[in-house]
Amino acid sequence: MTYCVAMRLSSGLVFVSDSRTNAGVDHISTFRKLHVFHHSDERVLVLQSAGNLATTQSIISLLHRRCLDDQRENLLNVESMYDAASLLGETVREVIARDSGANQGGTTDFSCNLLLGGQIKGEGLRLFHIYPQGNFIEATHDTPYFQVGESKYGKPIIDRVLNFDTPLDQAMQCALISMDSTLRSNLSVGLPLDVLTYPVDSYSTAQQYRITETHPYFDMIRKGWGEGLLSIFAQLPPLKLDE
Repeated sequence: MTYCVAMRLSSGLVFVSDSRTNAGVDHISTFRKLHVFHHSDERVLVLQSAGNLATTQSIISLLHRRCLDDQRENLLNVESMYDAASLLGETVREVIARDSGANQGGTTDFSCNLLLGGQIKGEGLRLFHIYPQGNFIEATHDTPYFQVGESKYGKPIIDRVLNFDTPLDQAMQCALISMDSTLRSNLSVGLPLDVLTYPVDSYSTAQQYRITETHPYFDMIRKGWGEGLLSIFAQLPPLKLDE
């Protein structure tokens, strides 16, 4: 399984993805699930994937290959983020139809969920969740984030902390704590993490990192969060059943 979270805020975008895949306890591997499409100072698109690994790898490969052909519509020449989401949805349908058609009568699940966020010059920040059917929804001021994969463990902290005007550095802290909660509760999600912060109108991918077990900042905040929770829990008054 996997866990990816993306946030669209007034000051930029935040992306965090794990890298573990598994096909049972005897087959655990590491694959990157955060992919960047960057064209000079004109656009940055970030794609996160969850679901059938063969499906998502085929989708990513097709997107990259088609970016080499300027004569056809691709992620590096579409006019808007909406057009990019539509193109991604079409590619999802294409790959799933191809692979599921060759597996008629089988029980394999070829589905995937994708998050696409970024900015194309001439418009603001946008973030989309693309479903296996190829349709999609867009993040709003009221719902400024999306999750795919094992989302339930890391959702409470985001709902308590995040809003559209949360600063980027605090949003990244929130996303990393959300990921830590998931890592603690689900063995199908694992390090290393791929993270990216995109400040609005920067058209830069410079703030992109890989976080491993020995990363000092991640180690510090996950320990601090855990100790803080224990401290607050110890201060809560007991329930008095005789009252």
